[in-house]
Amino acid sequence: MGFVKNILSGRKKKRGKVDPLGLAVELGEKVADADLPKCAIVVLNWNGKQHLEPCFETLSALDYPEDKYEVVLVDNGSNDGSVEEMREEHSWVQLVENEENVGFSKGCNQGVKSAGAPEVVVFLNNDMRVEEAWLRELVSPIARGECVATTAKMYSWDGKLMNSAGGGMNFHGIGIQRGYLEDPGPEYDWPRKTLFACGGAMAMDARVFKELGGFDEEFFAYYEDVDLGWRTWIAGLEVIYTPDAVCYHHHSSTSRRLPPEMVRLLQVRNPLLACFKNYGDEAFDKVLPALLALSVRRMFASSGIEDDAPFRIEQAETGSAGPVRKMWERARGGASDSFPLTRIATADLIGLNDLLGDWDHWMERRQAVQATRERPDEEIFRLFLKPAWCIDDEAGYQELHKGLLKDLGIRELFDGLTDDEPEPHK
Repeated sequence: MGFVKNILSGRKKKRGKVDPLGLAVELGEKVADADLPKCAIVVLNWNGKQHLEPCFETLSALDYPEDKYEVVLVDNGSNDGSVEEMREEHSWVQLVENEENVGFSKGCNQGVKSAGAPEVVVFLNNDMRVEEAWLRELVSPIARGECVATTAKMYSWDGKLMNSAGGGMNFHGIGIQRGYLEDPGPEYDWPRKTLFACGGAMAMDARVFKELGGFDEEFFAYYEDVDLGWRTWIAGLEVIYTPDAVCYHHHSSTSRRLPPEMVRLLQVRNPLLACFKNYGDEAFDKVLPALLALSVRRMFASSGIEDDAPFRIEQAETGSAGPVRKMWERARGGASDSFPLTRIATADLIGLNDLLGDWDHWMERRQAVQATRERPDEEIFRLFLKPAWCIDDEAGYQELHKGLLKDLGIRELFDGLTDDEPEPHK
């Protein structure tokens, strides 16, 4: 972590704008072309042929010295003609072809390794289009030494709604895209510290990215950016939302093409993994029981179980042969050993077991992250924005969520650290 410490000690301090959580920052002057860093822009693609033209058309028209940036497309086994289109229409882009879908995390890491020798690595979703100044504005804070990673202002494709203006999360790891589906407004126009840089449009110092291990490939997709941002702050470094780096996004264009249970598994498991790895010991002891309890309750709520009587001994039939005998006879009569469970609840169970069924491995991963710690949890928690936000409207889940916050002392961890912006969309 030697380089990380050098970055931290050499960084200039900026006087922050007054705001409730102290997240505002002041950015420096425009960076001259000669001082702009060499960048590698990595774009991942999986059967996204329809997105390629607007994405690469805007990347080819960037207001950035042509000899200072390269673009790498990593294709994850597409069969929709994406590769052929790249060769015919965008031959200036370096093309990396995978025979199968290796995931967002591994694909992005692969793109970085395939690039030349960039000073800054940049990640952009294939379903984006960017403004001319996007790259210049995105990397300038890194070039000035104000932070080691940045995230862009993301609008909906038509520009009518916000898509992302930095990120946070609730206490059990559910990510928050600040401003998502809100009307654009001045509150999204000033730079500020952010828990993580959205992997759909972000930049990071290349050596820091490497030292921190890049995106966690075991996440496969989703929440790898939350995890990386959290690890960045733990290491004593900073991530900044820079609103002058503007892009437009087709939200969830990939996830809509997948069976919902596949997406659900990752979106349940990966927040658990991020929390397991990144919370400091004191907070970890309080939060871990809540993580597991909420996961189980949400799984039950989506299980489709409407009648639990077959499992209640109080409901067993009585008679001259006795309840135990009756149940045994029923089983011998061909009653099935299986019980129907929804695919969503099954995905939840598998996701939970990916952590609990490999405990030693994830404890080792946790210890590796904690060994890099240069900043206490208390300085990071204000970046969560909405730590007490409840993701599910089911009555039992909400009751449990509220009780855990109070009874496990979790609310005390975040006293005074909630912003006053609208509740996130679910």
